[in-house]
Amino acid sequence: MAAKRQKKEPKKSVNTSAVIENAGVLIEQPIVSTLEENYMPYAMSVIVSRAIPEIDGFKPSHRKLLYTMYKMGLLTGARTKSANVVGATMKLNPHGDQAIYETLVRLSRGCEALLHPYVDSKGNFGKAYSRDMAYAASRYTEVKLDPIANELFRDIDEDTVDMVDNYDNTMKEPTLFPVTFPSVLVNSNIGIAVGMASSICPFNLAEVCETTIAVLKNPEHDLLETLHAPDFPGGGYIVYDEQALRRIYDTGRGGIRVRARYTYDRANNCIDVTEIPPTATVEAIMDKVVDLVKAGKIREIADMRDETDLNGLKLTFDLKRGVDPDRLMQRLFKLTPLEDSFSCNFNVLIGGMPRVCGVRTLIEEWAAFRSECVRRRVFRQLNKKKEKLHLLEGLSRILLDIDKAVRIVRETQEEREVVPNLMIGFGIDEVQAEYVAEIRLRQLNREHILKRTEEIGQLRDDIAEMESILEHREKIRAIIISELENVGKKYAKPRRSLLYYPTEGEDEAGEEPAPDYAVHLFFTREGYFKKITPQSLRMSGEHKLKEGDTVTQAVEATNNSDLLFFTDRGQVYKAKASDFDDTKASVMGDYIPARLGMDEGESAVYMAVTADYAGYMLFVFQNGKAAKVDLAGYATKTNRKKLVGAYSTASPLAGIFQLAQDAEYLLTSSAGRMLIVHTGAVAVKTTRSTQGVAVMTLKKNNFVERVRPFEEGMVANPHRFRTKTLPAAGALPRAEDAGEQLTLG
Repeated sequence: MAAKRQKKEPKKSVNTSAVIENAGVLIEQPIVSTLEENYMPYAMSVIVSRAIPEIDGFKPSHRKLLYTMYKMGLLTGARTKSANVVGATMKLNPHGDQAIYETLVRLSRGCEALLHPYVDSKGNFGKAYSRDMAYAASRYTEVKLDPIANELFRDIDEDTVDMVDNYDNTMKEPTLFPVTFPSVLVNSNIGIAVGMASSICPFNLAEVCETTIAVLKNPEHDLLETLHAPDFPGGGYIVYDEQALRRIYDTGRGGIRVRARYTYDRANNCIDVTEIPPTATVEAIMDKVVDLVKAGKIREIADMRDETDLNGLKLTFDLKRGVDPDRLMQRLFKLTPLEDSFSCNFNVLIGGMPRVCGVRTLIEEWAAFRSECVRRRVFRQLNKKKEKLHLLEGLSRILLDIDKAVRIVRETQEEREVVPNLMIGFGIDEVQAEYVAEIRLRQLNREHILKRTEEIGQLRDDIAEMESILEHREKIRAIIISELENVGKKYAKPRRSLLYYPTEGEDEAGEEPAPDYAVHLFFTREGYFKKITPQSLRMSGEHKLKEGDTVTQAVEATNNSDLLFFTDRGQVYKAKASDFDDTKASVMGDYIPARLGMDEGESAVYMAVTADYAGYMLFVFQNGKAAKVDLAGYATKTNRKKLVGAYSTASPLAGIFQLAQDAEYLLTSSAGRMLIVHTGAVAVKTTRSTQGVAVMTLKKNNFVERVRPFEEGMVANPHRFRTKTLPAAGALPRAEDAGEQLTLG
């Protein structure tokens, strides 16, 4: 027996390997075919069936969950365990229980993620504004549908939407909900698909209903008149920007700045933050504040704690003595997620295709969808009325002779002949005769039959009205408007996010002033910059410089001075001395083109230092022209870091200087001629890019080679190089002048 078994075992292993066809064989396949056959179906499935909401405002996972709760009878009655809902939803949604429960959590009132939650909840469902507050397991929490869910399922059994088979063809589920209000705009919806995403901000229900009614009555209605701004469930302040809102309303794309809401407790000298932006969490804010405190950028906060409890969110900052709370919050808004931007991307599936729509387009598409729902409902009710009228018209024939009807039934020998005999006896069709034959004996009295036939007149009026509705769009629109008015009255809530109108210069007010003290500023020919305190400079030795580099400017200033770095491309980059760290002469310093993010190949050629933008900038060009520009022309109200058109680029620069007051400058041409020019003779220009006025006449192929501030002793006979009128050619230096130049140059 053992021998037989040993013979069978090899045979069995051979058969098993033979089943795997082409095992280990590599088959070449074009990458295009792989993408089309494998990746594209997956991508389309994620886009169409998972991540992007449809015109009713729901993704498939939301719709399957809510419809399951509707079929479970949770619109009324008591709550049930969340685990029951999750288990029942698996009949429609072939995903794991955890994924379904997470969807249920976000739809619940307890999570506070939606402006108008669709699920009434009991138990711990976590909080949308907290990263660490986890929700309890499904066996501990209870749910039912919120009253507003009535508006999702109204007339869903009246053939208002298409019903399709579920994934195993055992149940029917709706493709869309026949929502009676634009829910796609009322509750936020965020999803990331393949190659695209959707991010829809929520709006106040009353404003949405009012705006939709206004658009239905007047397609040219200005949306901002009724739809003032988004309204987030977490509240906060929306920093109002009309242009940004109009861009979102028109295109469906843009950003909305949302700011936290806070109060100052004077008694305890602390700031209590009670509402935060929807994109932030309490933990993220606290982590950022801790980082800023460690880095020394925030010194006014003594302590910080999360005091969130059953009453809601509360983040407390204990302040040091003498701190201005409003000024501190302005800085925190700039440096932390206490002010954040909500990026809008109104990408919605319309007709099965993703489409980025503005608010007006979404309202129009929803109105078209809702019109079709109302039309289908009216058509179904019309057919029911017609069927009932047809039956009652047959019943009315019996009024002519009830005894005849009874006699026909009694004298008929076989049951199957009852209906044909009634048809012949009263001249009615089979449906009417079947209805008459099913009447109970106790109902064969004149009173009952008269009461039933009294409905005939009302039914005919109803049928005429329904046929009129189907023929006239205006009546369908009137029905939609009436439903919207009812929804607005029944479920409207006050705005949670208030509008904040920023004032001019507010950003600057929130900045902490840098400490002001004396500094020495050094700028080199190669573009390196150093800021050194007087004490450090006294203790330092020689400057450390790049090989071949020299210091071209040394300026005494203060730490709050503004720095203007002019480049060889006619641009100026602005910075503050306080932006740079104090250093020593023994270090190389900051390389300005890299530090200020200059264009590739661009070099800094001059540094201007000012505190009040008084004085002028003098530009001398190689073509012999000079331009004197008011330094105030470089001052800006906003914190712009780069100004183009700082000076004319029509001719290359020969020299650039900052003038506190008018002075004399010595110009030397390539032909060797020298000219002393007093800047008072050069008129001040208002435009930065002016080409200036001619000061030195040049022969062909000659150019201004060098410009220096003139000092007595630079030339032996300076009067020879001065002139009363400009432009002038200047004079050639004599031997004694050349000697002085060689000595002092």
